[in-house]
Amino acid sequence: MSDAELVMRSTRVVTPEGTRAASVAVTAGTITAVLPYDADLPAGARLEDVGDDVLLPGLVDTHVHVNDPGRTEWEGFWTATRAAAAGGITTLIDMPLNSVPPTTTVDHLRAKQRVARDKAHVDVGFWGGALPDNVKDLRPLHDAGVFGFKAFLSPSGVDEFPHLDQEQLAQSLAEIAGFDGLLIVHAEDPHHLAAAPQHGGPRYADFLASRPRDAEDTAIAALVDHARRLHARVHVLHLSSSDALPLIARARAEGVRLTVETCPHYLALTAEEVPDGASEFKCCPPIREAANQDLLWQALADGTIDCVVTDHSPSTADLKTDDFATAWGGISGLQLSLPAVWTAARARGHGLEDVVRWMSARTAALVGLDGRKGAIAPGHDADFAVLAPDETFTVDPAALQHRNRVTAYAGRTLYGVVRSTWLRGERIVADGDFTEPRGRLLTR
Repeated sequence: MSDAELVMRSTRVVTPEGTRAASVAVTAGTITAVLPYDADLPAGARLEDVGDDVLLPGLVDTHVHVNDPGRTEWEGFWTATRAAAAGGITTLIDMPLNSVPPTTTVDHLRAKQRVARDKAHVDVGFWGGALPDNVKDLRPLHDAGVFGFKAFLSPSGVDEFPHLDQEQLAQSLAEIAGFDGLLIVHAEDPHHLAAAPQHGGPRYADFLASRPRDAEDTAIAALVDHARRLHARVHVLHLSSSDALPLIARARAEGVRLTVETCPHYLALTAEEVPDGASEFKCCPPIREAANQDLLWQALADGTIDCVVTDHSPSTADLKTDDFATAWGGISGLQLSLPAVWTAARARGHGLEDVVRWMSARTAALVGLDGRKGAIAPGHDADFAVLAPDETFTVDPAALQHRNRVTAYAGRTLYGVVRSTWLRGERIVADGDFTEPRGRLLTR
């Protein structure tokens, strides 16, 4: 600790070994030691004592739609990364679609990196996209540093990112497996969706019926079959159907290289409480019933579901009409993900160590950043969130950093106030005051 420049001290530091009082030494943006709380300070080191607030590793959100360039009226790197920082997120991985162009070639990746470089308040990496016609681009994108490839098995909602049929899925997955890459999949079967009742209108019950659980279950079963045959790495995005959990558990027990995520809105919100016409709650797959939610929580607890990510997918307010059939499908939750999950988790008897595991350690591991991110441990980046876990606040959309302040959490009282967020040992936001962007662009 003799060369430490900064010491972060708290009576509650969440480390991989548990929560304890500790002093965390930082040099040149890297954690060099986790020492006893009352360790002597080295000469010249600056002490940041956060008292009884909890020191967490910065969260790693691997599912964010920034939409920049091309749809910056929906969101952008400046606003998205400010919202992330305000919510204790220090690393995000940007999805390849809803930007124009999508991240489906190396040239498109470079275009996105140029836009992001000077606007990122947190560290940012990028997913590539797998389309019906870009198999030849997958290896070059991998070599250029994307963290994996996203595919849809049903229409994505934007014309420039078409979905894969089963033959195209097999072709893309075979190519990706050839270099041991990762395919992340929006798993809803288009045939089951087409067969479901499509009434349109403002009734949430009608929208829920239009995105049945068996659409997810069937798509996941097909994905598992491909992954088993090719010994490929696959990841199920935004799982909402608890009916798929036994299939997932069996596949993993058989050695299929399968990981699974869910989202704060599936864990904190239920279909029974969604008002008719309130399309700020619309996402695909949809928010389901309370009994389904109970099973998702159980699967998180037993490890069947690996991690929790936002799937932050904003739009302009005018696209959130009161017709669930035509309104844009996406939840804006980047800034509120930590308190939303913590509020629901504590009510079910989970601790902050669980939340850190789901939202930081395992997400970092998913994208291969667990040697640098996701833990307060020597050798890791000094990325921190300082949280007052027992304080509450009421969600005011006007206080959000998102470009479009539409949120399904409006008016809710949540536990967990983020006091400050730190990136590589530098405070990037405290009490709503932000520094200039200090984020770096990450590659695999």
